Amino acid sequence: MQIDLNRQDDKLTAVMHGRIDTSTAPEAEKILLSALDGVTDLVLDFEDIQYISSAGLRVLLLVYKRMKTQGSLKLVKVGEVVREVLEITGFDELLNVEDA
Repeated sequence: MQIDLNRQDDKLTAVMHGRIDTSTAPEAEKILLSALDGVTDLVLDFEDIQYISSAGLRVLLLVYKRMKTQGSLKLVKVGEVVREVLEITGFDELLNVEDA
């Protein structure tokens, strides 16, 4: 898992690569939550995310809760496999999700 952060003023785009699973979720959580100070517009680019586990969904939930109090969150370029996981779990109703 790798996360490339691109910040412009109060907008942060996090381009995520790989898998968000039990082994990578703690690092993803640490990177994302530590980068959110002063951010009002967060975009998570999931174009290169092939898989997300329940541990990854937990990270999304934590980021969502944080951004709910300070701005907006959008997932973009979500592929079919990850989209299906989001739909089955109901996360697609909670999050603003755009297809790849």
